[in-house]
Amino acid sequence: MISARLLDVAIEQFGSLGFEGASTRAIARASGTAMSSITYHFGGKEGLYVAAAEHIAAGIGERQAGPLAAARAAADGSREEAVAALLAVLDNFAQMMLRPESAPWARFIMREQQAPTEAFERIWGKAMQPIAETCVRLVGRVRADLGEREARATALLLFGQAMILRGGRASACKLLQVETLDEETGALLRDRIRANALSILSETPR
Repeated sequence: MISARLLDVAIEQFGSLGFEGASTRAIARASGTAMSSITYHFGGKEGLYVAAAEHIAAGIGERQAGPLAAARAAADGSREEAVAALLAVLDNFAQMMLRPESAPWARFIMREQQAPTEAFERIWGKAMQPIAETCVRLVGRVRADLGEREARATALLLFGQAMILRGGRASACKLLQVETLDEETGALLRDRIRANALSILSETPR
């Protein structure tokens, strides 16, 4: 079994240097793995890159599994249950964005957002799409006045609030006049995300 260490190092290298800039030799050396092992298990650099994407997807899926399962169950429940479930998924996602472990994932994913490859399809299909589609269902349950396209746009922008905590961290620190998004600042931001979401979800139907 290939160690998680190899894939973690690969994610860090690919995220920081890009596919072209990263070296499988450097990845092998940093992870204490023989080059021949990478070739044997992944077939080369391309295979390792896709495997790194799947490792990210597995990590996201594992951390979102609990709230997401509850959210799926609530999608056919009462409006209040759907609101609570959506807020729980959103907060859990925000917490993940605030934790240090998400930093190398974000660097990798942001490169893929700009120029998607097969790696993005793996991350989207195995981690991001299940979260997104569940939240679209919840938004549709809570805001019955919205059409399908509007519900999708609303779900996207609700999660954009959480994504900025990682993808726009430098700007967030500048705007909030802090050195880092510490626990106190993170709690403030999570509270504002919740308030914003409640405002959007409780908007008077047109």
